[in-house]
Amino acid sequence: MNTTRSLYVEPEPLQSEAEPPMLELRDVFRIYRSGATETVALRGLDLEVARGSFVAILGPSGCGKSTLLALAAGLDVPSAGEVRLRGRSLTRLDDDALARLRASEIAIVLQNDNLWPSLSARENVTVSLGLAGVPYPQQAALRALDAFGLLDRAGHRPSSLSGGEQQRVAIAAAAGREAALVVADEPTGELDRENEQIVLDALRRLCEECGSTIVTVTHSEQVAAAADRVIEMRDGRVIS
Repeated sequence: MNTTRSLYVEPEPLQSEAEPPMLELRDVFRIYRSGATETVALRGLDLEVARGSFVAILGPSGCGKSTLLALAAGLDVPSAGEVRLRGRSLTRLDDDALARLRASEIAIVLQNDNLWPSLSARENVTVSLGLAGVPYPQQAALRALDAFGLLDRAGHRPSSLSGGEQQRVAIAAAAGREAALVVADEPTGELDRENEQIVLDALRRLCEECGSTIVTVTHSEQVAAAADRVIEMRDGRVIS
């Protein structure tokens, strides 16, 4: 039986014709240098992601997938080219502005280690919402956990939660602050098939109920099948 509850009354519209895409990368290069050695992670990459969509990125190790996510999340800057979030250039923001943007509009879900180990699930979500400026973050955290079927786990630390529960806590934090963009790096990589589906359902709810845009790197066929759009990368470029 499904014990989760709806967090919002109705979903936001996906994207009007007048609105820019949620995410744009234009002719982006990312080159890492170590002494005389250069590693080109991205080679003139172009990508456009519509608002409210669920996008899965596939490709072999070393093709630039994680670099793309880091640029989309404002954790890195391109060597050349431009990255835009809702029409705003991230490349032109200073470190403080990027930090504020990440706190308020971008959520990051990793394969593991998404939560502060010394804090309970409720405290983890409360801190995330407080940093984003959400009013009454403690109450909002409990509502978000309840919506994702985790209210009875609110007082537990990550070490007492299953892998799937930890991922759902991170997703609840994204929902509680209505993150515009959620970037996920192999979010189901360490889960069994049943828990993978539970986490996928939670990510889908972010799209449908919160209007969030999901961009996830994955090797999972199950994740790719759940996405609205699948993008393949090779050698630092989008090939399909």
